[in-house]
Amino acid sequence: AFLAAIEEPGTGRLADVDASRYDAVLYAGGHGTMWDFPDDPDVIRVGREVYERGGVVAAVCHGPSALVNLTLSDGSYLVAGKRVAAFTNEEERLRGVADVVPFLLADKLVERGAEHEPGATWQARVVVDGRLATGQNPASAAPLAERVLDVLAERRD
Repeated sequence: AFLAAIEEPGTGRLADVDASRYDAVLYAGGHGTMWDFPDDPDVIRVGREVYERGGVVAAVCHGPSALVNLTLSDGSYLVAGKRVAAFTNEEERLRGVADVVPFLLADKLVERGAEHEPGATWQARVVVDGRLATGQNPASAAPLAERVLDVLAERRD
């Protein structure tokens, strides 16, 4: 089962999600996630529980904002020592919101110990590091989903 952690009417509350029922979680993007995801205890809980049970944590565009404060049970950041893709500082500047968002996502991920691997501006870029799969921008959504399915299939083999 795949859990898409998005906030839309009718999808239920993330606080009510039993993460043990899912093999993967996907944090979708949008600039609003920069305010909503980082400090949400349920965003953090679901990601931690899926990952620590051997599942896949995936995020695309600004969805990796869910990862900036996602710590594992031992207190370490999930992204520490891992390669990631996320909306780049340059893409923020080109959108005219580098001074609007609460932080620059790529910088914050690096601050948490991640190795940010940007691709070309506005082009698809997906980075998979073990069971962490991340995509840079909206163009990365479909290729990210394909890679997540690959990782899930490898787990079953």
